[in-house]
Amino acid sequence: MTANVSSAPGGKPRALNREDFRVLGLSALGGALEFYDFIIFVFFAAVIGPLFFPPSMPEWLVLIQTFGIFAAGYLVRPLGGIVLAHFGDRYGRKRVFALSVFLMSVSTLAMACLPTYATLGIGAPVLLILFRMVQGAAIGGEVPGAWTFVAEHVPAGRVGLACGFLCSGLTFGILLGSLIATAVNWTFSPAEVHDFAWRIPFFIGGVFGLLAVWLRRWLHETPVFLEMKASRVTEDVLPLKIVLRDHLHGVIISGLLTWVLSAGIVVTTLMTATLLQKLYGHSALESLLATSFGTLFLIAGTIASGAIVDRVGSGRFFALAGPFFGVATWLFYSHAGGPLPVVFALYALMGLSVGMVGAVPYVMVRAFPAQVRFSGLSFSYNVAYAIFGGLTPVLVTTFLSVNPMAHAWYLLFIAALTTGLGLYLIARSDRVEGEIGLDRGTLAGV
Repeated sequence: MTANVSSAPGGKPRALNREDFRVLGLSALGGALEFYDFIIFVFFAAVIGPLFFPPSMPEWLVLIQTFGIFAAGYLVRPLGGIVLAHFGDRYGRKRVFALSVFLMSVSTLAMACLPTYATLGIGAPVLLILFRMVQGAAIGGEVPGAWTFVAEHVPAGRVGLACGFLCSGLTFGILLGSLIATAVNWTFSPAEVHDFAWRIPFFIGGVFGLLAVWLRRWLHETPVFLEMKASRVTEDVLPLKIVLRDHLHGVIISGLLTWVLSAGIVVTTLMTATLLQKLYGHSALESLLATSFGTLFLIAGTIASGAIVDRVGSGRFFALAGPFFGVATWLFYSHAGGPLPVVFALYALMGLSVGMVGAVPYVMVRAFPAQVRFSGLSFSYNVAYAIFGGLTPVLVTTFLSVNPMAHAWYLLFIAALTTGLGLYLIARSDRVEGEIGLDRGTLAGV
């Protein structure tokens, strides 16, 4: 059996069929719900903190403790991703793919039902951090698992489009969290949000996540893994050991691309709403609307980037996407204090440029052979995201005290890094553009 290499007459990759679209749709839906569940905590941190810590605790310490619990989810991502990926390489992509959504859904639903400090005492924050860590473990396995799953299902010439579409689903989960948080605060009074309404978004995420688990039962194991199983290459191996011993080159390339991805998303999507208020004088509502508008174009950009990279290859794509990203981000932050129509228009342009992250998994799924793909991708992505995703806000806010355009300069550096990676990938394109089936040439084999 040869996986995802079927072609249409004339040697061109066949178009996506009904089964491919079902795989993509269910994968993107589950990814969106997982990202929604993971991110919704931060939108209600100010409400959750006082409910789960002693009333005598100073407000500043409560906020630090609350965001510490949020950060715990990020810190446990590498461990959760490595463990889930190990089983994904040994026992099947589908099982772990469903398990990650199940863990996320159950932990989110449990958080919706948690008793507060007034009822349970110290047990309340302990349980809160426990379930937050389960969320982190789940998200650590979801993203690399989803990329691996769809890449091994679709035709080889449509891997970029598939991964880009999946990235759009993950981004939509962030947007959905923002919109539902806004809706809850719009519908209920502050007292009602404090008393019960903060639980509603968690309950919604948990229930719909369980629905996604049920829907994913209709997915089939990837053809690549079935070929691995038939060839008995999944037996008596420790995937991560092989990754660290034989594929460090793939780990480095994937880690650098994850830096590009995390920096682009963290600064332009997660931090900019605050920057628009603190640095550029916009109201909270204006900033939220601008961020949501830009995120819509980011969603479109990830799909477009995936389709383009299938046609031009990863090297040429990133060599051109890097300068576009640098120009678009610099223009936006240089004029972000202007009239709202200008801000919205430039945010749309920046969102499209950040969409280049949709092409990142195109390279990463090729950076490791099928036998250790899940583990290699998960280790590289989660460790790099924990480092760079965690350091980016610290670096940007620290240097803002020195230069009010520090965030824009940081993104110019990321643009240069992206361009450099593109030029490097052009030089290695003879191996990067190979198949991703069993025992095919990969970037890691260079």
